[in-house]
Amino acid sequence: AVAADAGIPLLRVAAGNIRADALDPRHRFASMPLFLHGPHGERRMGRRQCTSEYKVRPLKRETRRLLGYPHPARVPAGVHAEQAIGISVDEVHRAKDADVGYLRNVFPLLDIGWSRRDCAAFLTLHGLGDTPKSACVGCPFRSNESWAEMRATDPASFEDAVAFDAAIRHGPPGATAHGMPLHGTAYLHRDRIPLDQVDLGIDTGPEPDGCSPWSCRGSDEEDTGNDGGDR
Repeated sequence: AVAADAGIPLLRVAAGNIRADALDPRHRFASMPLFLHGPHGERRMGRRQCTSEYKVRPLKRETRRLLGYPHPARVPAGVHAEQAIGISVDEVHRAKDADVGYLRNVFPLLDIGWSRRDCAAFLTLHGLGDTPKSACVGCPFRSNESWAEMRATDPASFEDAVAFDAAIRHGPPGATAHGMPLHGTAYLHRDRIPLDQVDLGIDTGPEPDGCSPWSCRGSDEEDTGNDGGDR
C-alpha cells in the first residue's frame, strides 16, 4: 500500500524456493552458510551461495528485462538503471558500487545521514514501528532473540525452520546427490545442536544487520550473482 500510494509499482521476482530445492535431490544445490560439525570435532561453516542464486540473480534478470535487453542481449554502454539501496550510516562499510555496467547503486539513507535509529523513529511515526529486520526464515545468522521472537509471534515459520534444520542434519539431499557430501553434521543454530533443543533465553548479542540482496547479513563478502548470464 505504501508503494502504491507513492505511485511506485511493486514487482516480485523469484528463482525458486530454497527450502524445497535444498531438500530435492534432483535440484542443483546452492550452498548455504550452515553451521557444520566435522567428524573429528572441527567447527566450520558452509559456503554462502544462496544470496547470489536466490536474490541477486533474479533481480539482475528483471532489471535487464525492464531495460529492454534480456539475456543474452548486450546492454549498450550508457544504458543503466538506478538502484536505491537502504544502507544506513551504521552500515556504511556495506555500501558498494554495482559490479555490472547496467546498474548504478545509490544510497539515499547515507545521503541524508540516517542511522538505524532514525529509520526506526520514522517508521514508528508512520505507524510501521513493528517492521522486523529482513531475513530468510531459516537464516543461520539469526540471534537467539530473533529465533525466540519467531517462535512466539510466528510459530508456523518456527516449526518450518525446525523441520528444515532436522532435514539437513546430514547434508541437504541436493548436495549429496550432486557429489557434495557434507562430511559431518549441519545445523541452523550456531551452537550446532537441533534448533528445537536450543535454550533461546541465552543472550547471543545484538541481532545482526538486516539482510538485503546487496548486503547479506553475516558476511561482508560480495555475492555478485554473475554466473548464469546476468552480466
